[in-house]
Amino acid sequence: MTTLLRIEGLSSHYGRIQALDSIDLEVRAGELVALIGANGAGKSTLLRCISGVQPMSAGHIRFEGSDISRMQPKGRVKAGICQVPEGRQVFGPMSVAENLALGAFCRKQDESVAVDMDTVYSMLPVLHQKRHLAAGTLSGGQQQMLAMGRALMGRPRLLLLDEPSMGLAPLIVQEIFGIIQRLRTQGTTILLVEQNAHFALSVADRGYVIETGRITLTGAGRELIARPEVQAAYLGMQDPADSEQIG
Repeated sequence: MTTLLRIEGLSSHYGRIQALDSIDLEVRAGELVALIGANGAGKSTLLRCISGVQPMSAGHIRFEGSDISRMQPKGRVKAGICQVPEGRQVFGPMSVAENLALGAFCRKQDESVAVDMDTVYSMLPVLHQKRHLAAGTLSGGQQQMLAMGRALMGRPRLLLLDEPSMGLAPLIVQEIFGIIQRLRTQGTTILLVEQNAHFALSVADRGYVIETGRITLTGAGRELIARPEVQAAYLGMQDPADSEQIG
């Protein structure tokens, strides 16, 4: 498959604190790639670097073969990199429909925008039901769907999903996961950061494990699930050898 996104030697700092250290990562067209790691490992920082809202201190980001390392965030959205941020970050006072329209702000405002909005409503019917309501009145799960719909309005070539299940009830999480799987089957290329490591790796073509700003493991999603160190650290499974020592 064609490499859509290639990251080479990416580092990033918050002041003197190094958040990312020489990250190498790639996403191929049509893939769902999962990025897992503990809180504070640098997952969200990496997505923010890709979307251009977090400065890089070293390295390169190439998208469809072009170096976009110095491109402004708006240019990256125009190129087709659309992010669903952690915590949803919808515009509360604005209506659901207005939030969705903002997702297409970089596009030519023609009839295709209305067509895409209808497509989002078809995929996420609760948004159509509540399209005239202020986004701030929606439940957490509905706001997550709105944030995803807003990103889809940008016609993403690469969809960045940052912790889409965070803070949601289990039944709503299942619904969100169903939407992600549907997008995958439709051919959307996705880079997924997700606290539910088992789900993320079970649906991912490939996965990366990040620890303290460095990639420590990579491989097919199912292969990473089977790794004892991944099971112990992220899947709540204890290494049998450790159990014997404890006993």
